[in-house]
Amino acid sequence: MKIVNYTIIIILGAIFIIPLVWVIITSFSQGSEVIDGSFPLWISNPTFQNYIDAWNTAPFLSYYWNTFIIVFGVLIVQLFTITLGAYAFARLDFKGKNVLFILFLLQLMIQPEILLFPNYQIMGQLGLVDTKLAVMLPYWASAFGVFLLRQTFKQVPYDLDEASKMDGSKWWQTLWHVYIPAAKPTYIAFALVSISHHWSNFMWPLIITNSEANRPLTVGLAMFAQSYETGAQWGMVTAGTVMVIFPLLIAFFIFQKQFVSSFMHSGIK
Repeated sequence: MKIVNYTIIIILGAIFIIPLVWVIITSFSQGSEVIDGSFPLWISNPTFQNYIDAWNTAPFLSYYWNTFIIVFGVLIVQLFTITLGAYAFARLDFKGKNVLFILFLLQLMIQPEILLFPNYQIMGQLGLVDTKLAVMLPYWASAFGVFLLRQTFKQVPYDLDEASKMDGSKWWQTLWHVYIPAAKPTYIAFALVSISHHWSNFMWPLIITNSEANRPLTVGLAMFAQSYETGAQWGMVTAGTVMVIFPLLIAFFIFQKQFVSSFMHSGIK
């Protein structure tokens, strides 16, 4: 049975890793080697010129800056909103709490594409079209984050809560000193999910941004791949792709132990 499981894992791993390997190898290939139909996973004359040309052709530095602002701007606000929402649903008693929580979770069933048009209308009415704020605003609340953190907060013993109140702590002091430290693995897990999702988010930034000053890496890469300068130069296109995914790959290899540990402690399977 173990042999079958390992075989399946190896096959699935190969299916996922081969396209990534092909992209990386192609990014170091000369144009003639890509087009002449030679073995796609081997290059005879590797070159860094594709990266130099891609960097000089498109404003990747601006795209990186925009992406960092958007990703961490969303994450910081999300951590604040999901903390308050999770604490309210886990520890406060008010009428209709369970019904409201179910309605809140219904957001997980709504596909983001359905909200593109109404979100665009709202951003237009607010005068925020083609701004970084417009990219971030629809994601400042997370039903998934509230659900995940609520489950963690409910596991905190009431005794700690009562002891904190007996010491004269306000609710926000109890939240800061008791609940947040106990939920550290959950915060890490959610942060990893949020960063990876918004780093690769494409459709909403594509619709709401019109200028290079506000485009993230994903949209910038799409514009770069369609530009007339690149043409059929797949080496440049794949070099740009590697530059987009490179930070996430590095983060995964550095923090892979934290990834697994955080997901196990937070209950993500």
